[in-house]
Amino acid sequence: MNRIVSTDDVLSGAPRIEETRIGVHHVARRVIDGDEEPAAVASDYDLSLADVHRALTYYYDHPEEMRRIRRERREGLQESHVLTPEDVGLHKPDGPERSEKSEKSA
Repeated sequence: MNRIVSTDDVLSGAPRIEETRIGVHHVARRVIDGDEEPAAVASDYDLSLADVHRALTYYYDHPEEMRRIRRERREGLQESHVLTPEDVGLHKPDGPERSEKSEKSA
């Protein structure tokens, strides 16, 4: 049975499902905010349905903590730059190299 745990070295201390890097806020965002079925979230994350429900229970049992985490994450996103495909190792199919080749063949 996985529990909800918090450790400073994983997810910056945000509560998460034990033995995973899946935070309570990840589950809540998908089920509560995204209106997804808990079973679909469990399947996508390779969790038991009980783990998803534990995360949701934790979310509702700790509203102040979850509001603080959401606020911190929102502020962190506002302060960080927008990631480009190159930042995450992806390349756009119509990147500069392709455009130059297209112009040469035209």
